[in-house]
Amino acid sequence: MRFVFECVECGGHYLPPEEMVYPDGPASPVWCTDCQGAKRAAGVREDPLLARIALAAARAALAGRAAEAAEQPARFDVRPSRPPLSRRSRPGPGVVRSRLG
Repeated sequence: MRFVFECVECGGHYLPPEEMVYPDGPASPVWCTDCQGAKRAAGVREDPLLARIALAAARAALAGRAAEAAEQPARFDVRPSRPPLSRRSRPGPGVVRSRLG
């Protein structure tokens, strides 16, 4: 499972690479790629405290999803393997025939 972040600037959700590194530099837990590029071009650096909070929130959400998946019991198919037999479909003479004969 991967971290899902929400961009502080534009509010969009994004999935950075698992190693948190893009080919052109580190991935930001605070800004999406578009906003990160714009902020980098403007010379604005991300707040380290805000980055730690975003990473901690993403880790907590990921751990919560993993715990929920572990708690759910395996679902078994409770349907019968074949439909019940009707009186007409049973092999051999029926009850009525055995009483008559």
